[in-house]
Amino acid sequence: MSFFNELKRRNVFKVGVAYVIVSWLLAQVADLMLENFGAPDWVIKSFLGFLIIGFPLAIFFAWAFELTPEGVKRESEVDRSQSITAQTGQKLNHSIMVIMAIALAWFAWERFGTAPEATAPAEESVVVVAEPAIESVPSVKSLAVLPFVAMSSGTDDEYFADGLTEEILNSLAQLPELLITARTSSFHFKGQDIPVQEIAATLGVQHIVEGSVRRSGDRLRVTAQLIRAADGFHIWSENYDSTSEDTIQVQEDIAEKIAEAMNVVMDDDKREAMRKSGLRNVEAFVDYQKAKELYGEAHGDVNQIEYLRRTNEQLEKIIELVPTFSPAYVDHTDLYVHMLLDNSVGQLTDGVSVTPQDIEEAPARIMADMTMAAETASNFTERRDIELDLAYMSGDWRGLRGDLERYLEASDCGNPNWVPGIAAASGLADRYTRRAREVRKCDPMWSHAWFTESRAFLWAGDKEEALRVAREGLEVAPGGWLGHALVRALVANGLYEEADSAIKTQFRLKDDVLISNVLKSAAMGERDAAGTYFDEIMNQEYPPAFWKNMYYAWVGDRENANRLAAKIDQHPFGSQSLLLVVYWCACGAPFDLEVTPNYAARIEAVGMPWPPYSPITFPLKDW
Repeated sequence: MSFFNELKRRNVFKVGVAYVIVSWLLAQVADLMLENFGAPDWVIKSFLGFLIIGFPLAIFFAWAFELTPEGVKRESEVDRSQSITAQTGQKLNHSIMVIMAIALAWFAWERFGTAPEATAPAEESVVVVAEPAIESVPSVKSLAVLPFVAMSSGTDDEYFADGLTEEILNSLAQLPELLITARTSSFHFKGQDIPVQEIAATLGVQHIVEGSVRRSGDRLRVTAQLIRAADGFHIWSENYDSTSEDTIQVQEDIAEKIAEAMNVVMDDDKREAMRKSGLRNVEAFVDYQKAKELYGEAHGDVNQIEYLRRTNEQLEKIIELVPTFSPAYVDHTDLYVHMLLDNSVGQLTDGVSVTPQDIEEAPARIMADMTMAAETASNFTERRDIELDLAYMSGDWRGLRGDLERYLEASDCGNPNWVPGIAAASGLADRYTRRAREVRKCDPMWSHAWFTESRAFLWAGDKEEALRVAREGLEVAPGGWLGHALVRALVANGLYEEADSAIKTQFRLKDDVLISNVLKSAAMGERDAAGTYFDEIMNQEYPPAFWKNMYYAWVGDRENANRLAAKIDQHPFGSQSLLLVVYWCACGAPFDLEVTPNYAARIEAVGMPWPPYSPITFPLKDW
């Protein structure tokens, strides 16, 4: 008891209490300030460490020393009759009360100060994404990797710079702590002289990675920097002077240094995941950039099959060099998918570009490619998306519903190719709107993401939001199929004059203009006008047969719609094609289910409703 009383007399307990409260306050203030300044995690951790170490030191000094009118003295040197510890204790009591009041005020502000703002969304629509004008604050650990600038003009130097950029981007994308903008959006700014603050605001990130590459013979010079967009501060930068043989090591080092600068705690598992994600072969990542260029051209106004064949020649070089690179297998399937889709709907060809042998071999080629893609996927999200697409293309849809449910429950940037149509036909478009918006935010400059989001809202019955998304998308990332999303949303909302104007301004290809006029005329109940436009489409040398079934449904020609659907149903890829007809028709049931027994069996296995929802009303269609 005498020792306890001595602790009290020397104010050791009061010093300890005061130290703990002051330390807590300092920690809260430091955490807030250091986070706003973008300081690394080790700074706050070091600060907390000093505070912890200081506690026993404070206790020791309270025991061993005493405050006197002459200053601080060792306790053993102070005459007990002259000690003022009682007065000091009273001052400590007052100080503790003041500090405690400040701490309580801080706690109340931090805990409850933003409560009204946090609960405000409850007054909005049940679809929480219906008001995207108010975007969330970008994550502190969010970044975009801009295309590195090729500072030399040798053969393939620009492909080399792009390939190096993509390898760094893919490596960083393996770290769950980081939010990485997708390649399409990052590369949108290639060659543009735009301030990093503007780019970051457009992409919704707080950090930008940029750099340059110069090659001269075998010599390689790479400069890279990580920039905090808010103030342009260079968080990290480094120059690398090496040889081309060291390219992979340079890429790995850049990715790891960026991750560490973004306060990601690295370990062997994360480093291994980053290494598995890329090609790790300079020749291959140059070839992959060439393949992506051809792939993009193949989906423009060109002979698609010819360009996809050329794309596959390039992809096969990559697969030979790096047989474990999953994206190459996925892209390689596109040629065979287009062959089968065109053939199933009766698309005419010149008899040379696609042969009967091509059609016969295509299903096995798709299965082989997608199986290899799944086996070589670098992470769970990539494998899940591939397996979902594989289930759709295989025609075995028994597990497709479960795969779709798992995808809809997730929160990531995964984007299986066939999900929009599957979700719409399954009656799950309302749930898919959230995922479509997440994907769009991951890749905001990708026009197809805006198209998919608009169509998701249309199928979910929110016609106004579908129109708003299409309009905003055309302002942010015009191109692709966004014109179709806009026209359909306008027609669904009964804005026919505006739809007519959009048809005249949004499309470059004649087929897109004509089919949009068919849809608008049918939705207005104008059978003759729809027929005139459709005849013009079909009178071409190689008319797009994909639209025939939809036309028959739109104008209420049930007999021809059923006849054509029954024929498609007999094709090995018929069910996949018919689901796309349902999705693009947006007219409910484009045909009677009993005429398509194969398709009927598959949608029963998935649990898809029949008839499906009709996002657009077609008065000529009476079933």
